[in-house]
Amino acid sequence: MSETEMLLKGYGVTLAEFFYRMPDYRSVLNSFVWQDYDQAPDHPRLFGFVEFWQAEMDGPLHSVRFTHRKLIAPGQWRHVTGEFTLH
Repeated sequence: MSETEMLLKGYGVTLAEFFYRMPDYRSVLNSFVWQDYDQAPDHPRLFGFVEFWQAEMDGPLHSVRFTHRKLIAPGQWRHVTGEFTLH
């Protein structure tokens, strides 16, 4: 699916910052920034990545902070099938 198709189907950009503990030094926090197209309010890709992190990564998550923004709203785009020119 192309970016335009995704945006027209309601996807938006989700940006998440993951704070996790270092595997060898549990008192040290590190951060990782993740960005992808996702659908609000369910955020299936974000929660899928969180599940992947918890299953596969050694550093346990401390917290996740995220934001979501739709790039195209219904009132900002419209499909035009014809154009009439008057004088």
